[in-house]
Amino acid sequence: MSHPAPAGQTPSTAPPSSPPRTPDARRLARARWLLMGLFALTGITFSSWLARIPAVRDALDLSTAELGGMLLVGSLGALVTVTAAGVVVQRFGSRVGIVASTAALSVGYVLMGVGPAVGSVPVLAVGIFLNGVAVALGNVPLNVESGRVERAMGRTVIPQFHAAFSIGAVTGSGLGAVAAALGVPVVVQFSAVAALAVVWRLASLRGVVLDATPDDRRTSRPARDDAALAVPATGPAAGAPAPAGRRRRIATALDSWREPRTLLIGVVIMAAALSEGSANDWLSLAVVDGFGRSEAVGGAMLGVFVGAMTVVRLLGTRLIDSFGRVAVLRVSGVVSLGGLLLFGLAPTLELAVVGIVGWGFGAALAVPVGIAAASDDPLRSAGRVAVVSSFASVASLAAPPLLGIAAESMGARHALLLIGVAMVASVLLAARVAPETDAARPSEPAAVPASAAPTGEPVTPGTPAHGRVADADPDPLAALAAHRAEQPALARPHAARRHLVRAHAARAGAAVRAGATTLRVRATARARATTSRNGHDR
Repeated sequence: MSHPAPAGQTPSTAPPSSPPRTPDARRLARARWLLMGLFALTGITFSSWLARIPAVRDALDLSTAELGGMLLVGSLGALVTVTAAGVVVQRFGSRVGIVASTAALSVGYVLMGVGPAVGSVPVLAVGIFLNGVAVALGNVPLNVESGRVERAMGRTVIPQFHAAFSIGAVTGSGLGAVAAALGVPVVVQFSAVAALAVVWRLASLRGVVLDATPDDRRTSRPARDDAALAVPATGPAAGAPAPAGRRRRIATALDSWREPRTLLIGVVIMAAALSEGSANDWLSLAVVDGFGRSEAVGGAMLGVFVGAMTVVRLLGTRLIDSFGRVAVLRVSGVVSLGGLLLFGLAPTLELAVVGIVGWGFGAALAVPVGIAAASDDPLRSAGRVAVVSSFASVASLAAPPLLGIAAESMGARHALLLIGVAMVASVLLAARVAPETDAARPSEPAAVPASAAPTGEPVTPGTPAHGRVADADPDPLAALAAHRAEQPALARPHAARRHLVRAHAARAGAAVRAGATTLRVRATARARATTSRNGHDR
């Protein structure tokens, strides 16, 4: 049965249950590998600098507290950037964020090499500040794009991107250790790494960012935007954004900061990033000072840590699919805490190496699990990933320098034991990364307004793709029966199956509402006809 569309709407011409447009397989594969390359490059640039921290300290004759202060300057750069990073990506897109991060990274990296070469602490401080800005600004678009690739592929792949980062970190640590062993000046090494980063990033920029899907576009508007609802569905302005659309993007990017679940996931990621960031900043120095070994040995031990993380991240997809996010996160926290305690209290380097391996094993999957949890809802993934990425940036760049104050009195190796408190907090909050259920999600607009016809396309801009109704069945009982027939699919763990079930549930509910609307319209028409006839008879 067909019904006329309400005023201001046109009948839907989309095929029934048409899925959101996804990129073709070749473009998706290209974007995935280019993104893995950028994650690996980030690891190279990050650990190349960290592996040479002892040389930078010695060249400028910095104390442990002064070195911690230099790292705190980088934290300030991150802190002034993390809030704006999500807005930049939401407003201008991932490409602009990557380009801006590349510019800050190239200048900052060169200055970090020039400062020790000319004996200037202020030059080093400016370089570290810009490096903090680059890391905070670059983390958001890379993590947003990794979530988009995972949704397009329909399976868990985010740990693989972080494994690529770890592989790059191992490579960077090795380069730093070799450069230290050969006596290569830091200015030469850092300038070469900066040039590599600029060329690599700009060459990858064209294909690394996927085109936005309809679901991704809807995240740029709030769920209930009255201005957007006023957009006509016909005529030249059909589908055009509301006049306030651009202004609302900033507010939309900040909406996730008010979601308790997202903030708690951010705390989990902050704890994980604190563990990983502290190791990146202080592990090589702790080995050099705590066991009286050379700088090359300290850089090699940092390579052991990130190597252990890489192994677990490569296996992380199967671990998460087999045991679930919560169990994996809890076990990771316990293993990481045990490894940290062993490293900090071990009497010999050989035993401390075992602790380093356990520490790396436990720290491997917490950040990927948190990013995946923030990406559960495609409509809100960009804003949520930006929030939790900001937590990670703050932790990895802000908290570890504070350990320098403690390291001044108790040594770097024993000061690292203080981050065990954050590992305990991560275990206690592990339940927050469980897959988000429909009941736990923020309220969304109805898929079909009460006045919409069964065959009319919903006019609410924030309606998810699986909530659309195109050519809905006018028989509510038949729709409910069809929905009950699909119920066994709820047991399927794959995300695509969950979206399929939600689509059928949305269609069934819309059909029921459409049927009720039809009955009301008919009853109103009969009442008006009766009133008119009675009046005519009188």
